[in-house]
Amino acid sequence: MTDKLNLGWEEWVALPDLGLPAIRAKVDTGARTSALHAFDIETFGSATKPKVRFAVHPIPGRDDISIACSAEILDRRDITSSNGESEMRFVIETQLRVGDRSWPIEVTLTDRRGMSNHMLLGRQALNEDVTVVPSEKFQQPELDFDIYHSRTLRSDAPKRALRIAVLSRENNYSTRRFVEAGEARGHSVEVIDTTRCYMAINAESPEVHYDGKRLPRYDAVIPRIGASITSYGTAVVRQFETIGTYCINGAQGITASRDKLFAHQLMARHRIGMPETAFAASPKDTASLIGLVGTAPLIVKLLESTQGKGVVLAETKKAAESVIDAFRGLKANFLVQDFVKEAAGEDIRCLIVGGKVVASMKRTGAEGDFRSNLHRGGQATRVRISREERDTALRAARVFGLNLAGVDLLRSENGPKVLEVNSSPGLEGIEKASGKDIASLLYDHIETQVRPQPARRRKKS
Repeated sequence: MTDKLNLGWEEWVALPDLGLPAIRAKVDTGARTSALHAFDIETFGSATKPKVRFAVHPIPGRDDISIACSAEILDRRDITSSNGESEMRFVIETQLRVGDRSWPIEVTLTDRRGMSNHMLLGRQALNEDVTVVPSEKFQQPELDFDIYHSRTLRSDAPKRALRIAVLSRENNYSTRRFVEAGEARGHSVEVIDTTRCYMAINAESPEVHYDGKRLPRYDAVIPRIGASITSYGTAVVRQFETIGTYCINGAQGITASRDKLFAHQLMARHRIGMPETAFAASPKDTASLIGLVGTAPLIVKLLESTQGKGVVLAETKKAAESVIDAFRGLKANFLVQDFVKEAAGEDIRCLIVGGKVVASMKRTGAEGDFRSNLHRGGQATRVRISREERDTALRAARVFGLNLAGVDLLRSENGPKVLEVNSSPGLEGIEKASGKDIASLLYDHIETQVRPQPARRRKKS
């Protein structure tokens, strides 16, 4: 026989499924349903399995402390409050913990801002083992709001369903994998065409709109910004950052990695190994430009080149001069680089997620092609990288502040040389070559980043 659980008219309770380790609840047997203070209530997910996300101020009067929650929708009901007002509310089911006991209860979501208790326990939530003593309060062990200032808040937070946006204009392998992997974890993942976004830029309430409507609040954004729309795409990412959305890669890192000249200058500043590189604008400087890099063969690369396009191997000094003069005639910006012969048409792609190298592959160019890009017929195989190569790749990604990056290395006689840092690396080649589920590893990182953060204490005046 279970001992009776005595409750007063006010008790400390926890809702662990929602990431709320401490909240004071009013126990009201006169009310039929239970209610939880919630705001920014939004629905998401499929029509067959709808979910609701919302935020909670667990401490009355402390609007600076907010916990993001989500749950499956059980029902939507018309609820009449004690003052006679009716309201349609979402109903969810969650675990209630009081003392050393816990059981599932139904809770309605409503704005209880201004009330002394941000939760109300109605009689439906009180089973037959509960006795309410209306003249007393805090019959069960007291909790403490200090938990919301503790680092354990983050480590103990539940894995709630997230709402993720993938900024992409293409229905390619990588985009599909991000959607599949996210939905397999119970998250809602939406693909947003970057060019169809537009922005309301103001200090009070910056917003991102899409096809005539304001976009909902996302937990995280995965940018897949194409090279042709870098400027506008990074402006959209920057707007999400302004709103406070967690972006896997920030606008600043994407912009820096796309500008090949600036990217090389940035890596040189941080002493990251790379092929000897030179850049100039005047046609009179061709011979000196070649001399800065070394002797032929040389690589001449357009600054806007992607997937191996606009990259030319000049095998002789005369050929290099001809290519340089031709690019200058087109008024195109380009780099001249030393050709690392010992790499033999091979490079290493290191895939980095959240500050870790999670996979690597060796890419070999098609027969007769010095470029190893898979889009140009190159082949990919799994490869074991050295500690030096791993450290170099991590340092390169860190310089650009990228949480998801593909770092391309050449193996030279003088150690690894970074060719490029890609802020939108493709997943198809490296997932197949390594056998790893890169998309799921990215969600591991996202889930750790969007858990509740410990609140800062207010300074006493």
